[in-house]
Amino acid sequence: MRKRSGAAAGRGRATARPRTLAIDVGGTGLKASVLDARGVRITERLRVPTPAEAPPKVLVDALVELVAPLGAFERVSIGFPGVVRDGRVLTAPHFGTKRWHRFDLAGALAKRFGKPVRLINDAEMQGLAVVRGTGLELVVTLGTGVGTALFRDGELMPHLELAHHPVRGRKTYNDYLGDRARKKTGARRWNRRVRHVMDILHTLLNYDRVYIGGGNARRVTFDLDRNMRLVSNDAGVLGGIA
Repeated sequence: MRKRSGAAAGRGRATARPRTLAIDVGGTGLKASVLDARGVRITERLRVPTPAEAPPKVLVDALVELVAPLGAFERVSIGFPGVVRDGRVLTAPHFGTKRWHRFDLAGALAKRFGKPVRLINDAEMQGLAVVRGTGLELVVTLGTGVGTALFRDGELMPHLELAHHPVRGRKTYNDYLGDRARKKTGARRWNRRVRHVMDILHTLLNYDRVYIGGGNARRVTFDLDRNMRLVSNDAGVLGGIA
C-alpha cells in the first residue's frame, strides 16, 4: 500500500486546529504551506521565485499572492534569512540590509492577513523541525548564503550570525560556501569547503549533532560523521508549528 504524503494524509482526517500558515523566505524562493496543530501539512507546499531585489513592499505583496490558494488559517509563522528581533528585521543580507533595517515584517503581514504573525530566522525555524531536544545541536543551512541556529536541550540559543564571520582571509561563510561560491569553485572543491567548515564549527562549539539543510544540502557528497545528518528543505516550512 502506497504511503500518503503529509498533505494527503492531513486531508484524509479531521483537521486539527489551529491551522498555521508557515512561510519560508529564501534568497531564491518563497515557500509556504498550511499545517494542522500536529504539524502535518494539510496543503501542498507552494513555491515561487523570490522577487529580484525584494524591497519590503514587493516581498510582502509576493507573500500575500503566494498563499492566496492555500485556504483558511488562524496564525502565521515566518522564517526570514537574517537577524530578526520582536517581529522586525535587523539584517537582510540577500535583500539589502539598509532598506530592510527595522522593518516590521510581522506587523505588515499581520495587517494584510488579519492574523497573528511570528517571525524568526529561517535556519532557526528549520531547526525547530529537526532537532531531537537533547544536548547541543547545530543547524547549518546551505543555500544562497549560509544560515546557522544553535539549540541546547531543545531550547533555541541567542542567534549567532556566523554567516558574516570571516572564515578564510576576508571571506565570510557566505562568501566561502554560498551558492555563488559553489558555482564558481565546482562541486568537489565546494564539498571540501563544507567539510572544512563543519570541522571548524565542531572545534568552536563542540556540538553533539549537526543538521545540514537548505537547498544545497542535496549537493553534499562527502561521507558524514555519525553525528551529522542531512535534512529536507521542507523543514524550513514544517518548523513553523513550533
